Amino acid sequence: MSAVLPTVIGSERSEIGLPAAAAVLRAGGSALDAVEVALRACEDNLADHYVGTSGLPNARGVVELDASLMVGSSRAFGAVAALQGYPNPVSVARAVLERLPQHCVLVGEGAATFAAESGFTTADLLTDESRRLFHEALAEAEGNVEGERAEGSEGDRAYKAAALDLVRRFAPHDGPWGTINVIALDASGEMVVGVSTSGYPWKYPGRVGDSALPGAGNWCDLRGGGAACTGRGELSMRAGTARSVVEGLRRGEDVVAACREALEDAATLPDAFRAELRVLALTPDGRHGGAAGTAGATYAVMTTESSEPEIHDRSVL
Repeated sequence: MSAVLPTVIGSERSEIGLPAAAAVLRAGGSALDAVEVALRACEDNLADHYVGTSGLPNARGVVELDASLMVGSSRAFGAVAALQGYPNPVSVARAVLERLPQHCVLVGEGAATFAAESGFTTADLLTDESRRLFHEALAEAEGNVEGERAEGSEGDRAYKAAALDLVRRFAPHDGPWGTINVIALDASGEMVVGVSTSGYPWKYPGRVGDSALPGAGNWCDLRGGGAACTGRGELSMRAGTARSVVEGLRRGEDVVAACREALEDAATLPDAFRAELRVLALTPDGRHGGAAGTAGATYAVMTTESSEPEIHDRSVL
């Protein structure tokens, strides 16, 4: 048995789910259960337009969700990506982990088929509010076309070009935004990292970000710890950011130093669509930390002795 106090940490906006995770750990539950219950609460939060139900849609107006879970002791990994119609992708990712061990990642139609076979219930993920935000964002592009959009017409091509330009110019709307990470360490010493997101709003249909990919947005190895990313997923995919952090921890680096080093490496990559990348990490002995590219970035922490989430500043590059 581990002498370390069971702990759960999460990225911005995870606070809505961390108390439930802490309650699981307090009752002697597993890190896997704690991460799932925390992320499900976040996915069910209709005020959050970057995960689960009410997530902002792709360029076709369809919500596609990505999620993953990784277990530190075995490095077992389960994920779904571009999943449509199922409100809790983290639970479907857990089903992949536990019921389909011959695979790690299911995408699109295959992920939905598996979710149906596993007994998950579908739901309309595009809420009135997320639909309104989508229509407002595309108003400029839609203004370039009059009448019917005949396939192959000049107007149709102009519309597609304008929509793609909107994707390239996308900036988050006012309010909380981004992927949500949760990392839990339980009383047995097991650690699990979970990630859930609806991805970049107005993204190209079928785009999969780092949240569903091991080593990029999620990595967990008890020899070092667990790490997860939010923000510009294409950068963390190219840099292997989450795994870079954990490998730093394996070498004995301080948590914050490992997070900063990984972000500094990603920052060296050329990227015409650069946006901020953030990372946070937890070690098997309960140390934690995070890093970001802008001031004011935070993460939340709870232990089995906590009554509410405690907010910590991330180190700023």
